[in-house]
Amino acid sequence: MAERVLIRIRIPTRNPPWAPHHVTILRCSPLRPAFHSHSWWRRPPETLKMAVTGSSNSKRPTCPSCTRPILLCLCAKLRYPSFENKVSVTILQHSLETKHPINSARIAKIGLKNVDVLTVYDVQFDARFVISIPGSGLSMSIGKGGKFMDCQWMGEKVTSFHEIVASPAAEVAMREGFMVRKFNKRKKLCGSEGNVEEYLEFELKVPAGSVLLYPSDESVVSVDELRGGMNNFEVKNLIVLDGTWSKAKKVYKENPWLKLLPHLKLDLGKSSLFSDVRRQPKAGCLSTIESIVYALKAAGEEPEERLDGLLEVFSSMVAEQRRFKAEKLGRASSPLSAETSVVDS
Repeated sequence: MAERVLIRIRIPTRNPPWAPHHVTILRCSPLRPAFHSHSWWRRPPETLKMAVTGSSNSKRPTCPSCTRPILLCLCAKLRYPSFENKVSVTILQHSLETKHPINSARIAKIGLKNVDVLTVYDVQFDARFVISIPGSGLSMSIGKGGKFMDCQWMGEKVTSFHEIVASPAAEVAMREGFMVRKFNKRKKLCGSEGNVEEYLEFELKVPAGSVLLYPSDESVVSVDELRGGMNNFEVKNLIVLDGTWSKAKKVYKENPWLKLLPHLKLDLGKSSLFSDVRRQPKAGCLSTIESIVYALKAAGEEPEERLDGLLEVFSSMVAEQRRFKAEKLGRASSPLSAETSVVDS
């Protein structure tokens, strides 16, 4: 009578820290026949080591402009590269988004000429922001979540950050541009005096005519108001938060200086192309590049077909990701990935 043997192959997705960097396959012993009782049945499973061909440090060649693999480069798909946008764009990109494979801010970087990207990190408890307007006498220092530290407004002492946000005079002054410096703390090198030191994490010059693209209920400017003009206020710079919706909310909450800017809310009733490959909290939520394109159109950027070219590149990137997910699901459902029964006759 033929003996039925069950072979179970497992490839762990994560090795323990002490394990060497190689592919590990656990080989289980054949099923014990019901009428035998050998001692080898109790021995631990054997480990087979398979060498990985090529260097362990080798990487796929990537494009230096869009940082995508050469085979998936986005640069060649741009119909109108380096579109010279009149309204500049400043992207505050969460640190976890910098290397995300389907991050859409990279399309703005290669498709727009006047764009700056600043990587922002989570704000530590003892970090502080120093906001100043050159020549105005305004200087303030605030901490995480708007914790008020110190402020001088036209030579007068101010007791809370809320007074500045609600002040019409401060709003007018901020529209002319201001400077933001973020100071953080880190451990000193061995041999230095003290345990921690303060350092400048970033310095950002917010130009005149800046608005924040964020769906807040505070100081919200609609698209219609943007198209019709904002009380003789010309929009010259668009500040965008780049990250997942939870990360964007965190960046907004931890950087209270953003509340000093007029807020632009896009309520266009459009569905994002991202919905198939990345979870959206609700209908109407758009990706970073979609938000930038629609906001620039509302601000009067022309010709619009050049901006639509950015959406075409984004659409192709989403299609590639959708195809990749389908292939991955196909491999996961193949018989080789599950238990395989071998019957010897």
